Amino acid sequence: MINQIKDNVWVGFGIGIFLPGVLLSIVWFIMHQIAYLAKADLLLIGCIAVNALLLKYFFKVNKENTGRGVLGATFIWGMLFFFYKISQS
Repeated sequence: MINQIKDNVWVGFGIGIFLPGVLLSIVWFIMHQIAYLAKADLLLIGCIAVNALLLKYFFKVNKENTGRGVLGATFIWGMLFFFYKISQS
């Protein structure tokens, strides 16, 4: 099924936004339910790091444009995390 993904930057961007977004929403919910994890920002970074695995996979199967889209989404998630940390201070 993954081999049927088109080699398109926008497809990679969508995947790179959607997958970490789902993971972040699950982790955010867990962080607010368990007081011990309230300051565990490393969990948020881990959700964004999933894009690194996607990026490696797409470059391995020669879908460079899709990988570039994932890379762009990773930069956006990184900037959002940066602004989140600045607002925490």
